[in-house]
Amino acid sequence: MRDLIIFLTFFFVILAGVLGGDILKILGGVAMDLVILVVPLVLVLIFLVSSVKVIPEYERAVVFRLGRVIGAKGPGLFILIPVIDRMVKVDLRTVTLDVPTQDIITKDNVSVSVDAVVYFRVIDPVRAIVEVENYLYATSQIAQTTLRSVCGSVELDELLSEREKLNLQLQEIIDRQTDPWGVKVVSVELKKIDLPEELRRAMAKQAEAERERRAKLITAEAEYQAAQKLADAARILASEPLALQIRYLETIQNVVNKPGNVVLIPLPIEMLSYLFRHEGKDKQSG
Repeated sequence: MRDLIIFLTFFFVILAGVLGGDILKILGGVAMDLVILVVPLVLVLIFLVSSVKVIPEYERAVVFRLGRVIGAKGPGLFILIPVIDRMVKVDLRTVTLDVPTQDIITKDNVSVSVDAVVYFRVIDPVRAIVEVENYLYATSQIAQTTLRSVCGSVELDELLSEREKLNLQLQEIIDRQTDPWGVKVVSVELKKIDLPEELRRAMAKQAEAERERRAKLITAEAEYQAAQKLADAARILASEPLALQIRYLETIQNVVNKPGNVVLIPLPIEMLSYLFRHEGKDKQSG
């Protein structure tokens, strides 16, 4: 545009020098009319370009008029008065805030490193701009201090086993502190808990000992149940002689069915007792 204006200026100067003063007067009058017509149009165009604003669905514009907030505009198209109005954009989407790793001493004096993630969003753009200088930084600092205080008030076993309870407690505390800023904390999640190497080894030994204890208890319980079942079976066999005879026949069948040269000669108990009695009598007589 600047080069075009310079070119046109030189063109009119050269044309005026060639054609003479009359043509210069005519062209000067035409140029003055063009200036009178174009300048207002240019000013109107500049006003429209600087005053018309478009905000997407996920943003709001907090408008200040002569330093005083007049509300939030958007989404869509709206008009600002140049020089008088000033706007600050606020994103309404959910923000994922990474809480840096915090060194914490638990209630039972164990040093651990904990980090977390906070999900929050702005529900009141005006308060998010007016009530706090930087709501992102302020929310991050509150999340760090709350994480240290909550995790430092519980023991290590509770920190490891009851994460869901601690997540809800962190979310409630942070949300209550950020509510005056128009910020809603959606969720807080503990991501990682780093333990000292010595403590890891001790916990591994404890877990191994616990598993050995369970294995011994299971083995003892199995022996106890087996002994109970054998005692019950013995009582049933003692009360029912035919049951013992059936068991005897099943044992014979199992032995005969096995592969190999096995010869089984069943002898009645009464015959053996008869032979033993006669053998004893022969010894006495001899």
